[in-house]
Parts: sequence; C-alpha cells; structure tokens
Amino acid sequence: MNAQLTPVEIQELQQLLPNDTPAQHALTTLQHHNGNLEASFDALWQEKVGKTDYSRGKKSILQLTLDEIRAEICGDDGLRGKIKEYTNNPGSSSLLNSIIGSLVAVAAVHGIPIDGAIATIVVLYILKIGINVLCKYTEPDSEAEQGKNNNS
Repeated sequence: MNAQLTPVEIQELQQLLPNDTPAQHALTTLQHHNGNLEASFDALWQEKVGKTDYSRGKKSILQLTLDEIRAEICGDDGLRGKIKEYTNNPGSSSLLNSIIGSLVAVAAVHGIPIDGAIATIVVLYILKIGINVLCKYTEPDSEAEQGKNNNS
C-alpha cells in the first residue's frame, strides 16, 4: 500500500509539532515527495544509512522495517493503545510525540537504526493505513484459537 498525506494533512502536522526538529525534517521531506510516505522514508533512510536496496524482493525499505517490528508494535498493548488513542484525539501533540519516541525505542531493541524523523514517517504511515491493517497478519486467527480452546 502506497500511503500519501495531503498537503493539508502535512500542514496540520507541522502546526501540531512546531518545536519537534526531527518531525519537522520528516514533514519537509514529505512535502518534497508530495506526501508519499514510502518515498519520504526511503529518502530519510538513505540520508541516515546511505543504503536503500536490501535486495529482498520487491518490498520497500519501509515495508521491510515494518516487517521487523510489526509483532512488537502489534503485541505491545501500550504502544498499540497509544496509537488507537491518538486516532480518537488527533490533535494531541504529546501523544503523537510519545508514539514516535516509543517506536524509536522498539526499533532500537531490534537493531533498526531509526531516528525521530524516520520514526515520524513510520508512525504517520501506521496512522494512515490504520493499526488494524498493520496488525491483521500478527493476530491469531480467532476461529482457530476458539477451536483450540474448545478442544482443551
């Protein structure tokens, strides 16, 4: 899924996070790439790491990063809860900053070198596609789980 933010969404985020230098860098990069989150992620990744081709099929670096941290994002009730809470209150800059900081910490545990700007793009991508879409592949099949529980 190639998610994009509109110019209005980018402007609203710039106003929401005016003193957050990494977020502003991410948002400027988004403007440069016409709101394309994957292209912005790739640009920031190349700026930080220098390498953008990891030769794992046709997945983007953003998708590879999400694959590496998906279980932790989706399995961490605190982080997942913050994301859901933010979707109900999208004007909360402190909540958005908290999500970004939490993502930097989760990525660091997995050895993924993301900074605040890259984490901002990842969080905006997750918010754009929805946490439920991101996590649908990591949640147990409810019918299969129910069948297991009934057979115990």
